[in-house]
Amino acid sequence: MENKQSEKKDISSAEAVLLGALGPGVNGPTWNTLKTTFLMLGLSLAVMLGLAFSSSDPALTLHVIFLVLITAALFSLLSWTML
Repeated sequence: MENKQSEKKDISSAEAVLLGALGPGVNGPTWNTLKTTFLMLGLSLAVMLGLAFSSSDPALTLHVIFLVLITAALFSLLSWTML
């Protein structure tokens, strides 16, 4: 009995945090919040991209396209790690 209790105490705090962060029930609400945030960010970037194209300013259009690429990369990296 004492041997089992000592095994539980051998887990370091870093391992405990890692195990807690990887738990499926913990990340569900967080992932839903992130998806909603990225959806709103995508909508605002789509509006910005439309306005950039309507202004006929190539520099502004390139900057907004760069922001869209950054957002797509972050979302794909988050989606890839959640698999």
